[in-house]
Amino acid sequence: MSRFELGQVVSLKKGHPCGENRWKIIRMGMDVRLKCSKCGRSILLPRSRFEKRVKEILELPEQENPEKE
Repeated sequence: MSRFELGQVVSLKKGHPCGENRWKIIRMGMDVRLKCSKCGRSILLPRSRFEKRVKEILELPEQENPEKE
């Protein structure tokens, strides 16, 4: 099982040219799509390259709680 999930915010070893180093995972599969938290640019990385470049997990995904009736 992977330690990465949709919705997590991670930092990579290299920052984005806009000056931010916070990326939200918006797609997981053979490729991983990340979205920059500052400028909104998205990038697509092969999973193997993504796993090598991750420095740390900054935030866990938001949990959806179904309303109880």
